[in-house]
Amino acid sequence: MAAEPRRIGLYGGSFDPVHQAHRTLADTAFAQLALDELRWIPAGQPWQKTRRLASAEHRAAMVGLAIGDNPAFVLEKCEIERSGPSYTLDTVTLLQQRETHPARWFLVIGQDQLAGFCTWHGWADLLQRVTLAVAGRAGVPVQAPNELLNTGHRIVALDMPSMAVSSTELRTRLAAGEPALSLAPRMVAPDVARYIDRHGLYRSHHPHSGFPPQS
Repeated sequence: MAAEPRRIGLYGGSFDPVHQAHRTLADTAFAQLALDELRWIPAGQPWQKTRRLASAEHRAAMVGLAIGDNPAFVLEKCEIERSGPSYTLDTVTLLQQRETHPARWFLVIGQDQLAGFCTWHGWADLLQRVTLAVAGRAGVPVQAPNELLNTGHRIVALDMPSMAVSSTELRTRLAAGEPALSLAPRMVAPDVARYIDRHGLYRSHHPHSGFPPQS
């Protein structure tokens, strides 16, 4: 008898920095999709972002700290290890080529990402490779863009609790001098907070803060 395909989730993002809403979405996807494994994929060069990111080394280290308590969560570094823009289609293609066992693939995204999905490089090909697992806003049904209506797309809606946490707010508060540990555990995991404070990340003077130097 053939083995059941493994259920593998892919969760990409800049994770700049990784925060508690990221982890909640990952936990939600893992449980609701009955995944065998969820691979966290820090972006190398996100082609749709114009601001400067913290270094890939720091972002990957923070993700590792955020997920270390769950052995089914895996840090996947393929995007930060290759040059050029980080296209999701390239990443999914590579990971599927590497997989030696039958698998069903889920791409975990938010409603905002779904709204812009048809601007992604090779989105139609990507749609043939994965099921989109979409976290909607609290109380709002997941809505596919019109361009997807006749594509035979596969979308699973995730019942995601509302969380008022964002990387932008974290960076702003850290740049203003607030210690990361003071924002734990509500906004950021304590281990991640200690890492941010130890390395001085996102401070206005830090070379990888993502903010211009203050005059």
